[in-house]
Amino acid sequence: QVQLVESGGGLVQAGGSLRLSCAASGRTFSRYHMGWFRQAPGKEREFVAGISWSGSSTNYADSVKGRFAISRDNAKNTVYLQMNSLKPEDTAVYYCSAVMIRGSSWYPSAAFGSWGQGTQVTVSS
Repeated sequence: QVQLVESGGGLVQAGGSLRLSCAASGRTFSRYHMGWFRQAPGKEREFVAGISWSGSSTNYADSVKGRFAISRDNAKNTVYLQMNSLKPEDTAVYYCSAVMIRGSSWYPSAAFGSWGQGTQVTVSS
């Protein structure tokens, strides 16, 4: 079964940390660039961070640079998002996805099917 399952979200105070995980199945995970996206209430889904298939290249939205770090373990078919110095504006449902890279832009790909259920991150002030 082709799917992505996100976990690790929760409620945290501003300045705190969380580590999200995304487990992939049904495809050869190591062949795909991967990324994290988020959607806040009333807003469109936006790119947060991406990592190349080998892990040698990463990309971040300006809003999270220096605070978030994406990594992957191809042996475990898992991509992670370490989130530090969290802010209330980071509150959103976080999703992972395979990504395509076109120039400097990273787009979600349906390689692992439609979006998963996501994981809720709530940062209180």
